[in-house]
Amino acid sequence: MADKQPHLNGAYYGPAIPTAEPPRHRPHRERGCCCCLFGILWKILVVLIVLVGLAILIFWLVVQPRSFKFHVTEADLTQFDYNANNSTLDYNLVLNFTARNPNKKLSIYYDKVEALAFYEDTRFSNDDVITHMNSFRQYTKSSSPMSAVFSGQQVVTLDNEQVSQLNEHKNEGVYEFYVRLNFRIRYRLGDVISGDFKPKAKCHIKVPFANNASQTFQTTKCDIDY
Repeated sequence: MADKQPHLNGAYYGPAIPTAEPPRHRPHRERGCCCCLFGILWKILVVLIVLVGLAILIFWLVVQPRSFKFHVTEADLTQFDYNANNSTLDYNLVLNFTARNPNKKLSIYYDKVEALAFYEDTRFSNDDVITHMNSFRQYTKSSSPMSAVFSGQQVVTLDNEQVSQLNEHKNEGVYEFYVRLNFRIRYRLGDVISGDFKPKAKCHIKVPFANNASQTFQTTKCDIDY
């Protein structure tokens, strides 16, 4: 007969069984990948900004671009009469200008130039100095003449103070004008031509009347704004 096995009462007297630990939460790998990608893109952006800055600096040092210079060299005023009864102004004013390109490597295309004439902050005339018919290229380190003719009759409303100022200028034989020129130009470096630039030349001038022998016009430099 087979040996009988000892009866077990269900109790366990061996080493303690370790309690199962709950699963630990691990951060998603996707979040780490996003942070890594953002860091790479940020470094690329910084490198691009540095490279663009260096390119602009090198261009500036090599080309040394400068704005053109603009002067009113001559002025001829033969008529400037205001009729307060019908608010009409009869005028004849001719101005000669000189535009100078001081650049050593950049030439300038003058595509369009419009001149506006003001008296006592009131515009009384305009003239197309440069159009597509006479546009030109100005080479480096050179000067070019231009002319504006303001002639005709215009209805202009002047108040009492402006009329008083006009009479004072008439007695003195010297008139003060403000002339603004609107440009549309392009720059050229080698075979590369830039897009349009639209600077403005602002000229404050004192013009003696034609029969005023005691006064002569002085060449006046104009301010250039881009």
